[in-house]
Amino acid sequence: MNPLRLMALSLLLAPLPLHAAPDPHAARIARILKATPLIDGHNDWPEALAEKAKDARWTMDLTRLDPATYHTDLDRLRAGGVGGQFWSVWVSADLPQVQQVKDTLDQIGMVHSLAARYPRHITLVRTAAELRAAHKAGRIGSLNGVEGGGQIDGSLAVLRAYRQLGAAYLTLTHSRTIAWADSATDNPQHDGLTPFGEEVVRELNRLGMLVDLSHVSEAAMLDALRVTQAPVIFSHSNARALCDTPRNVSDTVLRQVAANGGVVMVNFAAQYVSEARRIWGADRSAEITRNNAPPFGGVHIGDPKGAAQALADWEKAHPEPVTTIAQVADHIDHIVKVAGVDHVGIGSDFDGVGALPQGLGGVETYPALLSELMRRGWSDEDIAKLAGENVLRVMTAAEKVASEK
Repeated sequence: MNPLRLMALSLLLAPLPLHAAPDPHAARIARILKATPLIDGHNDWPEALAEKAKDARWTMDLTRLDPATYHTDLDRLRAGGVGGQFWSVWVSADLPQVQQVKDTLDQIGMVHSLAARYPRHITLVRTAAELRAAHKAGRIGSLNGVEGGGQIDGSLAVLRAYRQLGAAYLTLTHSRTIAWADSATDNPQHDGLTPFGEEVVRELNRLGMLVDLSHVSEAAMLDALRVTQAPVIFSHSNARALCDTPRNVSDTVLRQVAANGGVVMVNFAAQYVSEARRIWGADRSAEITRNNAPPFGGVHIGDPKGAAQALADWEKAHPEPVTTIAQVADHIDHIVKVAGVDHVGIGSDFDGVGALPQGLGGVETYPALLSELMRRGWSDEDIAKLAGENVLRVMTAAEKVASEK
């Protein structure tokens, strides 16, 4: 590991108050992350830069950004010990699919730009071996993941083009059910995947791209697991037994993931971590609709100030539940209990969500999560599996399947 990264990691793990004792697990974490790259399966920084910085993102200094605006910058990636990153290239599922393709290419261009502008920090990789080599050289091995089947516009040719540009996975659909795959958060139309959806899975296998089952319905998860010849990933999903949203993974599917050899990469988004926070968010959304539901409903329709005050009063009476690192660790422990320690990873969703657990506010905080697991008795070997070895194994297996086609 680069000496500067070791120093940054040690500083991060030492709490700010001078009288507080340093984290007793800091040396263990540094040792593990020197040998194994910490790989995050899902970070939305490219899209966050596009949304917030617009065209300035191509030239602005990305070394250190305002933590109140972004969860990610280069300095904090180093401080967090990150050795590998799947950058999400997400575009809105509500856009026409041809526009989704154009915007996906723009996001992929941003990932390439990161490596071109900051070669001492970031290098593009395509394989598990290249990612390990980048980490050994002190750089963050970077890949892009296309976060929505609508982004291929129903075309395997577009999918192949994305692969040529370095795309490492395709999320079969995002927030909307599309012509060939049901979403977890939209009305189902296909009872999972259509025949074309199954063909997409086979083509991903042939190309050596990972099949990502975050965001898809349970029926689509099971269809993909039936069809695929390579291990799958969930790039940013949690255990449904602990937070009952269809965005998370049921125990039934977790057992199938174990049989498939895949990996579930745990999400930090508060609404997918905490059941209380999920319910609170749904209640808050209902309150917003009750107060102001254009064009015909809402008790404060036509009175935006009144609606805002009513919401503020509701939030005061119903404070947001606190979400913690411990709850994220609970999801990891549950996945291990059901599927096994070989089938869990990290997929933060940084810069793609608003509310995060206390202590996990940015990419500099991964060591705090590893420390929590060590406090629970996790071994160095199992921490290494969670941090990166499991997803590296999945990548290697997918590459082998592709080589045999």
